[in-house]
Amino acid sequence: MILLQSPSRFLLQILKERVLSGDKGVDIDCQTVEFDDVRYHIQFSMRNPKAMVLSVALPLAPPEAILYDGLPLGAIDAIKAAYGPVVQILDPPKDGFDLTMKINLTKLPPDEEQRNALLTQIASVREVVLGAPLKLLLKHLATKTVAPNVDKLVALVHRPNESFFLALQPDKVTVVYPMRFQDSIDIVLATSFLQEFVEARRTAALSNAPSCMWSPVPPLELKGMDADALNANAGFVTFVVSPRHVEGRKLDKTVWSLLTFHAYVSYHVKCSEGFMHTRMRRRVETLIQALDRAKSDAEKLKKLVHGASFRRMSLNEGN
Repeated sequence: MILLQSPSRFLLQILKERVLSGDKGVDIDCQTVEFDDVRYHIQFSMRNPKAMVLSVALPLAPPEAILYDGLPLGAIDAIKAAYGPVVQILDPPKDGFDLTMKINLTKLPPDEEQRNALLTQIASVREVVLGAPLKLLLKHLATKTVAPNVDKLVALVHRPNESFFLALQPDKVTVVYPMRFQDSIDIVLATSFLQEFVEARRTAALSNAPSCMWSPVPPLELKGMDADALNANAGFVTFVVSPRHVEGRKLDKTVWSLLTFHAYVSYHVKCSEGFMHTRMRRRVETLIQALDRAKSDAEKLKKLVHGASFRRMSLNEGN
């Protein structure tokens, strides 16, 4: 199965071309949209060719998700920790966007490997911003504590008007996804996919992965939550994350995997649908070819019958 990559390929390509290109006198003003309705607005000006203005629009947050100044919990601190003096946050952000940053290309590291790593990190601004609260809460799990001044049930936005939920305990974090799909075929495929996903987790090769469960009704961890937030037509998926899943470098991978789980399922549902359509078209083509061959044989037989002539013979001629 294919895992989605954290860096935006479009954003990373523009950054690298701007840094490596000798032509610095070209204005750039472009926008792009990623999955889950994350939008980027990239601007370079001839007047200041060493600076880039990047604006980010996040998915529209549902009522149960808590934001601080329009951004997820800990997003500002996460940006400062990830980018340091290279990035300056502009306040207020540009109209229609939740975050606007000014990137100073003159402060990039001189070492090529370090510079490319930082550019990749800038292109991963989606993970830095949306994953900030998840990373903050899972860091406490690594020390078997609960983040202070945070409710035991936290709603985090990951898609337009949709949240996933974290039930916090010192020794584990339970992550619950209400799975919603618009197309009726997607609902059927996703339900089947998720049930098989749970069964695959029980194999010996995945014994170290977080435990996974699927249910058609909300689990007990979401008891008391608003009914609109629990509207799911493909059931509920639950992961139980323990401290060993967030140790060291595992933390970033776990954060990104949890943050994009719904997109991961949607991608493979669409791939399955496309594969079935391909198989159906090939099957139809095979049947049409068989019908064409049968029609050709019937026409030959018909011509043979109609082309033959018969003459009545007398008894003597017969003898």
